[in-house]
Amino acid sequence: MENNIEKRNKLWAFIVTGIIALISLVYYNANVYYIYLVVYIWFGFAYGMMLQYGRFCMASASRDLFAAGVPRMAVGVLIALIFFSIVGVFLSAAHMSTFHAGPLGTHELIGGIIFGVGMVLAGGCASGSLYKIGEGNGTSVLAIMGISFGQAIFVDDGGIFNKLLPQSWIDTANTAAWIPKEKLTAWFDYYLAGYILQKPKVILSDLAAFAGIDGTMKYFIANSLVNTILPTAVILIVIYYFYIRKGFLKKRMKQSGVTSTGFSDEIAGMWNMITASKRTTLMGVLIGIIAGIHILAMSGMQHRFGVANFGELLVRMGYTSDVSITGKVFDPGYWYITTQEAQFAGWVLEKFGWNIRDNVFFGIMNGLPELWRNPALWMSFGIIFGASIMALLNKEFKFKIPKGELIVWGLGGGLLMGTGARVALGCNIGAFFIRVAGGDPGGWLFGIGMVTGGYIGVRFFNWWTDRKMAKEMESF
Repeated sequence: MENNIEKRNKLWAFIVTGIIALISLVYYNANVYYIYLVVYIWFGFAYGMMLQYGRFCMASASRDLFAAGVPRMAVGVLIALIFFSIVGVFLSAAHMSTFHAGPLGTHELIGGIIFGVGMVLAGGCASGSLYKIGEGNGTSVLAIMGISFGQAIFVDDGGIFNKLLPQSWIDTANTAAWIPKEKLTAWFDYYLAGYILQKPKVILSDLAAFAGIDGTMKYFIANSLVNTILPTAVILIVIYYFYIRKGFLKKRMKQSGVTSTGFSDEIAGMWNMITASKRTTLMGVLIGIIAGIHILAMSGMQHRFGVANFGELLVRMGYTSDVSITGKVFDPGYWYITTQEAQFAGWVLEKFGWNIRDNVFFGIMNGLPELWRNPALWMSFGIIFGASIMALLNKEFKFKIPKGELIVWGLGGGLLMGTGARVALGCNIGAFFIRVAGGDPGGWLFGIGMVTGGYIGVRFFNWWTDRKMAKEMESF
């Protein structure tokens, strides 16, 4: 019986891979420009396989750390950060990086808190929810729907919220020459144009403090060492001290028969923590490296076709309705999640007659391409497909239909993640992982907020569970 299941799973894994290969060939035969889109598909596919195999999810990292005292996932995320930052050094030095910093401000911290609460409630962060869909998890489907439609409505909503806008935001947005007045309809438009986009964008290697350092070393010292490696090392030490050290040293003294420990034992404890789950740590290393190669590949595509945005290729092919009024579509050039999900929901709402482009987010910045011509959305589909293959091969694929509270947690958590992602202009990948590794200190603000929100979410779940159990015992 088990052999039959294994054979069936392998067959389905081959079928899914074949479908992706066939889609790639169809696109390539339709127009050589679509190779740009195909690259996104296959990198998404690789991310999905790695995420699933390593059980890589930042919601799990917060939940495991705060609820169970298990730092395995948090350590894996931090290891991935280090390796991605090192790869990014060489890309920046070769002027092949597509990374761009986000506006620096407290909105990243606030958005991170909202996002962190949502990811714990939904049982998965933005990337984690996608790969869990590939495992057949219905709650994650609801979470992604919450993220998608929550964002689309959030960026286009006006009404009473417009009456709560600070006058300074309104005045600043109205003087922005790049925004046609008919696109200033939602409170989010004024939030973006009148507040967020006025904030500085900082990459440490661009600061005057590092101007005297030449070449590759400048990017390594500023973006990798100062902004990523040293803070990450401090966090790893803190995690070790509060969650691992006591138990490890006690076990080590018992095994060796000594009554005290030294510095070498502390190093051994740190190494034991890092290698406790080889599967997660290995995937952390690979994700960091592949994320860097992804940037290199997209930079190569842009150089090959002489464009800075996929929207230019869509215009060349005659699909002018797909792009914004500036001729662009959302094309981050690296691993990113949430904006393309907002485009998916915006596309659906537009088909039902919603005027979803009368705003800055869709109308000017990101466009609204047809689903099959949306490069970043295909990356998200690739994550789902890649995760499904790995889940099938590992016999971890199973349809799980959400019931009762899980429906509320999935949708509610997704809505919070979508809201937090728009407030901070990114999610656990775009606002934290990519920014930190790229030398943007604002990524740490989102990270601090996300961890804080994760802690709040875990405490809320504990309270809810205790309350529910108490009621059930009282009834019994």
